[in-house]
Amino acid sequence: MLNGSNFKSWKENLEIVLGVMDLDLALRKDSPPALIDKSTSEQKSEKERWEKSNRMCVMIMKKSIPEAFRGTMSETLTKAKEFLEHIEKRFVMNEKAEIGMLLTNLISKRYTGKGNIREYIMEMSHLASKLKALKLDISEDLLVHLVLISLPNSLVNSK
Repeated sequence: MLNGSNFKSWKENLEIVLGVMDLDLALRKDSPPALIDKSTSEQKSEKERWEKSNRMCVMIMKKSIPEAFRGTMSETLTKAKEFLEHIEKRFVMNEKAEIGMLLTNLISKRYTGKGNIREYIMEMSHLASKLKALKLDISEDLLVHLVLISLPNSLVNSK
């Protein structure tokens, strides 16, 4: 279920599920042209496949987002690709907030002396990898300096 902080994994899971079910045609290709009297049976079949894919994609996406969020979606969004793009636009802002929160945590984190120092350093490294996944790369050198700054002087000066 989509929530405020899991858009990337939600989208990835959605694409996998729709792909495995062979329903992702509407997300991969634009709608075939409208049928005319001279349309071939192949064109008719392709149009039917695309429409079924589109309908199923929209239904699955609607079912996997909170009802409160569904109510804010326009009824004019009937194409799966547009529906997904609309959801994505709304969650880009949440991504920026998440970057800010992670960066604040990384910069303000302090080792208190409680717990394993290795685990503490791994937590900081995990925060940096989350930022990297959000396209904000923290260099290894900067991470080392942030870790050293966050340690008490008694640990840093005890060489």
